[in-house]
Amino acid sequence: MPDLELQGVSPLSFNCEGGLVLNRSTFIMQPGQALELENFEPDVGGGYKRLLGFRPLVNQIVPQTNNSTEAVLLTTKFNNFVLAARGERIFSSASTELAIKITSGTSMTGSGTITVNSTTGFSSSGTIQINSEIFTYTGKSAGAFTGVTRATSSTTAANHIVTDVVSETWTIRDTDRTNAARYNFEKYNFDGTDKIIVVDQVNNPTIFNSSLSATDISPSTGTGQNTQVLVAIASGTSMTGAGTITVVDTTGFNSSGSLLIGSETFTYTGKSSTTFTGVSRATLSSAAADHSVGDAVFDLFPPTVGGAKFVVAFKEHMFYAGMSTNKQEIVFSAPFDETSFSAASGAGSIRVDDEITGLKVFRSDLFIFCKDRIFRLSGSSQADFAIVPVTRNIGCINGFSILEFAGDLVFLGPDGLRTVAGTARIGDVELGTISGNVQQLFRENLDDADAFVSLVIPDKTQYRIFFSKATGTASATIGVIAVMKGQAFEFSTMKGIRPACADTVIEDGDVIVVHGGFDGFVYRQEKGNTFDGTLINAKYRSPDLSMGDPGVRKHMQRVNVNYAPESTIDADLFVRYDYESNTSTRPAAYPLDSTNVAGLYGTSIYGSAVYGGPSQPIVRKAVEGSGFAVALRVEDGATATAPYTLKGFQLEFQVGARR
Repeated sequence: MPDLELQGVSPLSFNCEGGLVLNRSTFIMQPGQALELENFEPDVGGGYKRLLGFRPLVNQIVPQTNNSTEAVLLTTKFNNFVLAARGERIFSSASTELAIKITSGTSMTGSGTITVNSTTGFSSSGTIQINSEIFTYTGKSAGAFTGVTRATSSTTAANHIVTDVVSETWTIRDTDRTNAARYNFEKYNFDGTDKIIVVDQVNNPTIFNSSLSATDISPSTGTGQNTQVLVAIASGTSMTGAGTITVVDTTGFNSSGSLLIGSETFTYTGKSSTTFTGVSRATLSSAAADHSVGDAVFDLFPPTVGGAKFVVAFKEHMFYAGMSTNKQEIVFSAPFDETSFSAASGAGSIRVDDEITGLKVFRSDLFIFCKDRIFRLSGSSQADFAIVPVTRNIGCINGFSILEFAGDLVFLGPDGLRTVAGTARIGDVELGTISGNVQQLFRENLDDADAFVSLVIPDKTQYRIFFSKATGTASATIGVIAVMKGQAFEFSTMKGIRPACADTVIEDGDVIVVHGGFDGFVYRQEKGNTFDGTLINAKYRSPDLSMGDPGVRKHMQRVNVNYAPESTIDADLFVRYDYESNTSTRPAAYPLDSTNVAGLYGTSIYGSAVYGGPSQPIVRKAVEGSGFAVALRVEDGATATAPYTLKGFQLEFQVGARR
């Protein structure tokens, strides 16, 4: 007798959870995991959400120095200014959003008003741009520009909608730079004034105060170690590599180096606590002279921070690393003075036994990442700074990947993304790999990327890393999203965003995600429904579902899709059989749109308003075909629709004959 139960319709329901999984056989994947998940993000609220887009943060391109191929090497927001570096110069601008729309017919001839979210950071009078139209203004209030004249600089009056970007032109803030590379920066406050310090791997560090006035830190600006002569030196005293100079204290001086006493320079090859040994005098074309007890002895070449690649503030000292002259050295300033390098004032240097690739403060320690090692620096001053190894078996291949995320430090190791997590046991550190599910993406892209660009979106507990190429295209640039959900990470991929640098800023409670492009523009992510005008192509593919028995044919009857839209949805559902074999049935796409949907009680849309809570309608699609395994695809990108979230699926099928 046939099993009557098997002759009826059977359901399989699953939530969209688990993210992209590339390291497991489709036979053992969970139904809610994904074999493809492109331009969708695992949502902390459940499901897979199509990405938001990006758009310019400033309407004008950052001015170039030499040619149009120069990428943006720095971008962030500081003290309500947008900062950007391109070529050999650093610029600032201001940006806000339009609060009340403007129609093309609105007249503004020196008396118009433009209402915006905020005018903070803008000049008291000047020029602004909205889309392609340029305006002048003669005054401003907290939320409006006044005395406005529109369609200036030969531009044309146009329609502008609420949330359109309003920005001013770029202002040069620093020009004395040569061959700058990608920047690192630190925002800090040592003296009651907010400042930002930038390093670019080539030039001296530069400090900007709250009004963006620039000051360079150079070896001549800082004060080197110093002590005093304890035994007088006569001009006739011979020192040819065997002399000695007795001083009060040699603490802070290098084990060998050069000294300055008056106008005479010396070299030395060794030291004790109070003596420099192996001394040669009258070096660097200086002349021998008399020196008395109490004369000052200076380190002629104190630790230099020119060409630093990394900079962080830690325990009221500024730490610099990545100098090309010594890639294993960390130089720290005197406390509360980022320009002083006097050992007597509390400055110093530390060397490790590997090339430094990044610095990051985490909790109460400074983590020092190297190519093949990781160290941890504790303490609060020159007197008690102590460095201990975290591991000598793994390192960080790129310092721009190191970010604090979800209570951890995430960094890019040679085998993918890793974390450094402090445990409950004091002094204990645990290392872990988190990107096992998508490891092949890192294997395929680590060697080809010219720039590793990472950022966090804290309100989504999300970390993003991009493998950008200087000569690539946005459509070919791969990015990886990691989302912390509970105690696990879920992953997806991005295509269509090619940043050269990035940053996340929290300003008045608003999370602002910015990136600088290889095209010279500064953009804001998480804004709009396109990638700067390019449609967002999003893809989801389920595992191949055998419903527990790959040997029995399933005749598909219906697919019910549960999703949460923010507006209309315009996507396609594809049903594919038997691992997408060319010989299997391949029905045409089933449209997923906002018509003819059923709502979940208490969460449905009545008319255009949400009734009882967020929208989670169900799209019921009668489908065709049969096979021993079935997979679902969702693809969109035909129109610029608002994001939506795939929550889950229910498959209804009849069981057929056994293979």
